[in-house]
Amino acid sequence: MKIRIAENAGFCYGVKRAIKIADEALKKNKIIYSLGPIIHNPQVVSRYEKKGLKVVETIDEAKNAVLIRSHGIPPQIYEQISEKNLECIDATCPFVKEAQDYAKQLYEEDYFVVIVGDQNHPEVKAHIAYANYKAQVINSIQEAKNIEAQKIGVISQTTQSVDNFVSIVSELVKKAKEIRIFNTICDATEKRQESAKELAKNSDLMIVIGGKNSANTRKLYEICLNFCKKLYHIETKEELKKDWFEGIENVGITAGASTPNWLIEDVIKAIEEIEYDIR
Repeated sequence: MKIRIAENAGFCYGVKRAIKIADEALKKNKIIYSLGPIIHNPQVVSRYEKKGLKVVETIDEAKNAVLIRSHGIPPQIYEQISEKNLECIDATCPFVKEAQDYAKQLYEEDYFVVIVGDQNHPEVKAHIAYANYKAQVINSIQEAKNIEAQKIGVISQTTQSVDNFVSIVSELVKKAKEIRIFNTICDATEKRQESAKELAKNSDLMIVIGGKNSANTRKLYEICLNFCKKLYHIETKEELKKDWFEGIENVGITAGASTPNWLIEDVIKAIEEIEYDIR
């Protein structure tokens, strides 16, 4: 059985940066408060909680230093942190910050701001705030058809599918006399999706590793499903089942941007053990 890993899989730059910032901060503080989980991976969040990174949902729960996760926060939250004299440790991904700036710019230039993404995702919630809560979040061509505006400004959630973004923008172009588009999809996201797609085309079975609450991991799953029908989304090796691999010759593995290398390696070793048992 041949096991292959997608060329681009696992931690992205923004996540690596957030983890490094958290590690440095924890050397100076025994306890730091993370406003929401640092990344969308329960295993990593659990490890860092043991190190002293406590997850809170509001600034009122924080006591000394607040870590801003890679997804970013609304500008009003920065004000609350300052008012409470808390140390602000900002781990917002630079690509997310860029998207926030574009959201603010488009709003200030009187565009009808459209954000392509998941309205419940923390990154998107922050983008909405930078557009003064006037943005419309959409995630499908059908929703794009319902937009009625003559001057449209478009940005995207950084982990959005490139294909979906392009199809939605193509529909929006038909709606407006003036349209301004900022492709804020992270390059790493595009490369990860493309390499996962190519691997899925040549695999009998695909394993997608990542948090069940990770938007970019779910997107990888959806993309791979178009090219490989035997596909499973797991968080850890414990979810693997021996019967998945019976009669399988080519196994492909990809992982979301919040999936650490040690989790990927654990899954690979477990699959190798399953192969040995099958033989």
